[in-house]
Amino acid sequence: MPRFTEELRDAHRETWDAAINHRFVQELFSGTIPNNVMAGYLVQDYRFLDSFLQLLGAAVSTADDLAPRLRLSQFIGEVAGDENTYFLRSFEALGVTEELRANTPDSPACVGFTGLMREAAETRSYAAALGVLVVAEWLYLDWAIKAPEKRPESFVHNEWIELHDYPEFHDLVAFLRSEVDRLGERSEDDRKIISDYFGRAVALELDFFNNSYEQPLEV
Repeated sequence: MPRFTEELRDAHRETWDAAINHRFVQELFSGTIPNNVMAGYLVQDYRFLDSFLQLLGAAVSTADDLAPRLRLSQFIGEVAGDENTYFLRSFEALGVTEELRANTPDSPACVGFTGLMREAAETRSYAAALGVLVVAEWLYLDWAIKAPEKRPESFVHNEWIELHDYPEFHDLVAFLRSEVDRLGERSEDDRKIISDYFGRAVALELDFFNNSYEQPLEV
């Protein structure tokens, strides 16, 4: 019998595959993403930080056992640490000023994703939070593991790959998937909630990559 997480991915396989094989991913691997596209992508992605931490906090507070609370709390520290530092270094390297970041409007996918994260957090449902979290991390692992051995020279490209393909990140995705699988076995209501948020999150991931080329940042 397939895992619930496998069923979820298979239900959205076309969109999932379009995201993990996107032009953005291929150009990230080769280090050929235009600077204005990469800058725009990172500015938009950095705007997820507040709502993402809100979502993680909701997952911690609604988890049904101490073990997932501890693991999710650890992840909050990771997001606030190395990943945050990467963004700030990348903005400096790409010439993205604080003023430019502040004055750049949200892309449609950014609006949609931050809204989805806050919606899931405000439901006070662990299942809803997991439905978004598992996509946000697993889909990125799924494209990052396809990276060739020869990595791009720019740290902006290379470290974005590395942040989504290292042993502890694999462990995190395995944990999130196991929690989704567990809740899927627990009740039909949880399955329905997770399926709803999972599907919407996958669609937004693809939109986010598309928007990066449609709305590059003029640096």
